[in-house]
Amino acid sequence: MDAASLLDRFPRVALVNGATPIQRLRRLENALHPQLGATRLFIKRDDLMALGGGGSKLRKLEFLLGEALVQGADTLIATGLRQSNSTRLAAAAAAHLGLRADLGLRARSPLDSGEYESGGNALLAELFGAVVHSLSEDADVKSFAAERVAALAREGRTAYVIPAGASSPLGSLGYVAAALEIAQQERALGFEFDRVIVANGSSGTHAGLLAGFALLGRRERVHGYSVLHEAAGAQAATLALARGALDLLGRDNPLTAADVTVSDACRGPGYGHATQEAIDAIHLLGAREGLLLDPVYGGKAFAGLLKEARTGALKSWPNVLFLFTGGTPALQAYRDELLSAAASQA
Repeated sequence: MDAASLLDRFPRVALVNGATPIQRLRRLENALHPQLGATRLFIKRDDLMALGGGGSKLRKLEFLLGEALVQGADTLIATGLRQSNSTRLAAAAAAHLGLRADLGLRARSPLDSGEYESGGNALLAELFGAVVHSLSEDADVKSFAAERVAALAREGRTAYVIPAGASSPLGSLGYVAAALEIAQQERALGFEFDRVIVANGSSGTHAGLLAGFALLGRRERVHGYSVLHEAAGAQAATLALARGALDLLGRDNPLTAADVTVSDACRGPGYGHATQEAIDAIHLLGAREGLLLDPVYGGKAFAGLLKEARTGALKSWPNVLFLFTGGTPALQAYRDELLSAAASQA
């Protein structure tokens, strides 16, 4: 049985409108030519999806909501910070499927700006018709979810709880499928990517890619930049999810910690807090390519790519693919940081 057929055994809801495009970053290559040499840079646009503003969580939600519907769920429960991409897309998917969405949205800190509190993803979640519960920054989200499940059951409803970041072994199958999609695109392009760079938050995207490439006999190709955990924690979480995904698929598990490359060099002070490096990366890609990164995931991971490029570390990799997981609706919420920070020159 081939890898794609293994995925067909799982219930799945179609939320992604076909393969997302891969495009070359020629103007950025020109700007970085002394550091890159002959290395070519590409970006996979997982921000370009029709539903809900797009983004990586939709790939994960395809499998999670497949399970939810099989279980008879009529309500989705999801939690995250107020600028969570995962909760925004859970709300959009619920609207698309005629389900109710209950969101528990946490503050980032008591000093959150008005834009952070009510703009960006938080605004879109409201527009998608979600029932939003405002939580403090230190709220126990697992207790919140359990309480909502019980309360909804008393109303005769059946709730399905989306894991944090939509990341679980089942959710990671979305990026197993994405790895197979990349392999198909490579065949059309006539070459393979030597390295795939991605943001690592709740680890499901990185894990799914790792498991997917392992199914294809290709290892040590994915490099994650952690935006949430320190490197050791991100590595352990990624390995556990990748192994869990392979177990679900019934395949032997060849992965070890040595297969998981993840750095926390661009994480900054913590999840959801913009860094100067990320802001510089957003300005650079915007000015050079007309593309919009986000400050939470893509901006930090792209800052990692730029750091590697500027040290000459990418010269040994002829073709490098950056997987942009989306999140641009959050740009509005970080307006003050983006406008007040002076972007570095390329």
